[in-house]
Amino acid sequence: MFDVFSNFSSGIIPMEAYLLLSLVMFFAGIYGFISRKSLLMILISIELILNAADINFVVFNRYLYAGHMEGFFFALFTIAVSACETAVAIAIVINIYRNLHNVNVDSLHELHEPESEQ
Repeated sequence: MFDVFSNFSSGIIPMEAYLLLSLVMFFAGIYGFISRKSLLMILISIELILNAADINFVVFNRYLYAGHMEGFFFALFTIAVSACETAVAIAIVINIYRNLHNVNVDSLHELHEPESEQ
């Protein structure tokens, strides 16, 4: 583990450093997803998780299959999917804010219609 830090002075960034960055981003996203009450913060946490996966795709492609581009294409595909997911999620959050004037997860139970008695 300590030789990882010795390679920084030579200008070569080892694979473990990228994986450590990805690990920190992933668990920061998991923590944010579990602990936050705001829908926007939950959305940002999901984006952190997806970006950590993108880093893993690129790193494993670069270090294991240096001549191939599959990891980069997977990363570009997941970036495109996350952009679409973000657009849909922000549209939903804006719609919730227009109805409730609040974007907290706790207030979402107010959106369901009351059951009609027949």
